Amino acid sequence: MNGIVEVGTHGMTLDDVIAVARDDAEIVLTDAALDAMASSRAQVESLAASDTPAYGISTGFGALANRHIPIESRVQLQRSLVRSHAAGMGPEVEREVVRALMLLRLKTLASGRTGARPVVAQTMAALLNAGITPVVHEFGSLGCSGDLAPLAHCALVLMGEGRAVDRDGTERSVPELLSGHRIEPVELREKEGLALINGTDGMLGMLVMAIADLDALCDAADVIAAMSVEGLLGTDQVFRADLHTELRPHPGQAVSAARMLATLEGSGIVASHKENDDRVQDAYSLRCAPQVTGAVRDTLAHARTVAERELAAAIDNPVVLPDGTVSSNGNFHGAPVGYVLDFLAIAAADLGSMSERRTDRMLDAKRSHGLPPFLADDPGVDSGLMIAQYTQAGLVSENKRLAVPASVDSIPSSAMQEDHVSMGWHAARKLRSAIGNLARILAVELVTSARAIELRAPLQPAPATAEVIRYLRESVAGPGADRFLAPELEAATAVVWSLPVR
Repeated sequence: MNGIVEVGTHGMTLDDVIAVARDDAEIVLTDAALDAMASSRAQVESLAASDTPAYGISTGFGALANRHIPIESRVQLQRSLVRSHAAGMGPEVEREVVRALMLLRLKTLASGRTGARPVVAQTMAALLNAGITPVVHEFGSLGCSGDLAPLAHCALVLMGEGRAVDRDGTERSVPELLSGHRIEPVELREKEGLALINGTDGMLGMLVMAIADLDALCDAADVIAAMSVEGLLGTDQVFRADLHTELRPHPGQAVSAARMLATLEGSGIVASHKENDDRVQDAYSLRCAPQVTGAVRDTLAHARTVAERELAAAIDNPVVLPDGTVSSNGNFHGAPVGYVLDFLAIAAADLGSMSERRTDRMLDAKRSHGLPPFLADDPGVDSGLMIAQYTQAGLVSENKRLAVPASVDSIPSSAMQEDHVSMGWHAARKLRSAIGNLARILAVELVTSARAIELRAPLQPAPATAEVIRYLRESVAGPGADRFLAPELEAATAVVWSLPVR
């Protein structure tokens, strides 16, 4: 375990989600959370004992909400709800996604607004701390009424059923996994099955991780774009602060311009042509790099605002309000999250598109200002990085396809009771693919720009870019005769994720 994350009544931070999802931080439920759950549970039990119909407590669900359920059938009602809703299909989603999903549902349980008993939250926390991960499938959520099927697969494991894997990813029977960690299965009571599945937790968890990943890739993109400026004998003067902070004060643009200018500081390559360069302006893919990466940064800032609001929310239906009222609502609709997930996919696609244009320019002898065709060792005999750009172009094209919004689609469900849905889960899934593709796109530009800089010798690069090249050369060889490129591009992708950026 790495660190401790307290889960209480007032939400959590993006860093908390990352710590649990990716770093297996230990979860501790606060006393305030357990007290709040006990208090709201008392209200649910009072309603359950009354003759007043209450959705999810003494009625069926969705289009069956008008059916009254007798007291003796209500435990079976919750059990049946979870079993029937655990209807996902397709590939298994990643461990970190499932852990984020579970943590965020636990966060809402701990808010004291769902009416679930403390033991339900304690069991969920125990599963996470034990490294037990339910098997959740790619398809099953429409992003409205929550991520129903994904959450139901998790709830099923709390009941001692379904499928799950241990900390090492080995699937074992759920009863064996639970007993091995002295975890008792939960017999769900009134409202608890509904409380476990009615949230936007999957799409929100993926949004939080996407924000962290795109933050890192923006930092990498600034450095790699600066390397391409060097490789193409570009100018650093378009990155001066006054052109950005004073004339067009977008915060992200100013950050990216400053980082590119700092990366190029002390570059012998840039200095070599300042006095005798007859080019009036660099191509857009060089000159406008801060404007594009900066726009991605500003889009991320908006997405972070949405994520922080969701992390402070308690998403369930119905909810127990502070005055004890149990109220139906529509807060499970994933539109706020789905929109920004789609927005980020658009931004990621455009950032990758500009990266590929710089790569292509370095490989074209007519536009590279003196570099050999395709940066090949012996052009004609060797093809150099020709096909690496093909791969990059294919990834760019795929990201354009993934930029098509999911949130504009809606397919009615539950006999038209749920007649508009967000598709936020699908927006999140395609964004994860787009981010992985973007890292590979940047890796190809990194390999290309590093080789271009080295081919400018004896001109010397900036200290910052020289440091990046040294780091890259620990796993990827420099210029030379043609060789098996696929492993080098894969290694370069790992370098992109761990780039020593400033």
